[in-house]
Amino acid sequence: MSFANRTAIVTGASTGIGRALCATLAKAGAKVGAIARRGELLESLAAEVRAVGGVIETAVADVGDRESLRTAVRSLEAKLGPVDLMIANAGVGFSTPVGEAHADGVDRTMRVNFFGVVNAFAAATETMLPRKTGHLVAISSLAAYKGLPCESAYCASKAAVNAYCESLRI
Repeated sequence: MSFANRTAIVTGASTGIGRALCATLAKAGAKVGAIARRGELLESLAAEVRAVGGVIETAVADVGDRESLRTAVRSLEAKLGPVDLMIANAGVGFSTPVGEAHADGVDRTMRVNFFGVVNAFAAATETMLPRKTGHLVAISSLAAYKGLPCESAYCASKAAVNAYCESLRI
């Protein structure tokens, strides 16, 4: 697949895998939309991509907030064109041992890692489905296949992503 002149949106774009994906997609000729919570990191990414001739626009949003993410996607589409590739990459991972804060940690992890994917796909498919074109990608983990000590929320969230995406694929 050629990415030239296609619009690719990446969530969790400010650091790590998301940041690397944005740079790689821009180098391949994509018009990149970068979404994350930390605007200052998004701006440094945009400066790096533009310095080498890439096309990138940014939007600040929390993937766990459906309307915030939808607004960010619409804003990026207004600047770059309709999304051709949505990469739901945003994720968190922190220890969730059983105890007083366990439920809060599970809630936060599921909101970002699972509902972030659901929200990103919902926003992208608003313009993909009428055009009958587009690709949806979610970043998961091998942790989806086996429970790990003190990682119950992370493992469960990635297992949910895998099952959700498999069901969509079918």
